[in-house]
Amino acid sequence: MDLLKLIVIQVGQEVSLQELARQLGISKNTVESYLNLLSKVFVIYKITGFSRNLRKEITKSNCWYFYDNGIRNGIINNFTLHENRTDSGALWENYSASERLKYQNYTKISVSNYFWRTYDQQELDWLEEQNEKSNGFEFKWNKRRKSKIPKAFRKAYPEATFEVINKQNYLDFII
Repeated sequence: MDLLKLIVIQVGQEVSLQELARQLGISKNTVESYLNLLSKVFVIYKITGFSRNLRKEITKSNCWYFYDNGIRNGIINNFTLHENRTDSGALWENYSASERLKYQNYTKISVSNYFWRTYDQQELDWLEEQNEKSNGFEFKWNKRRKSKIPKAFRKAYPEATFEVINKQNYLDFII
């Protein structure tokens, strides 16, 4: 399996450079160099973990997304219609994140983007911090899956906002 296929499988999830290196049979430094190169040519981009030094928060790993879902789909040769796919949630998360990043760039919004996770599996897909104000987002393709702000996040960051991004409201998020 090659590096990009491994990133496709793990899009929006924490990615361990050590694990990638082990699976590919190459050094961690080589993996890091490849990911850096793929970032420089705008194939993928990295989101780091958010923490204000809470012991339970994960910050050492990164999440990777593709700038374009078409590239992602081409790598795994899957062009099946969205409603017939098993990876619809990952596609939606990648689309929402990449379109938000594009929106931030063309409107010249200066914001830091993160993911947030704890060791006990509480998580936010996307976290924006601007002027010390935090806004958390969860990307949900399937409206039947309920989502609410993680208790640990609410407790640690009571001033933060939270919103679920779905098919009904995503345009407000990316335009």
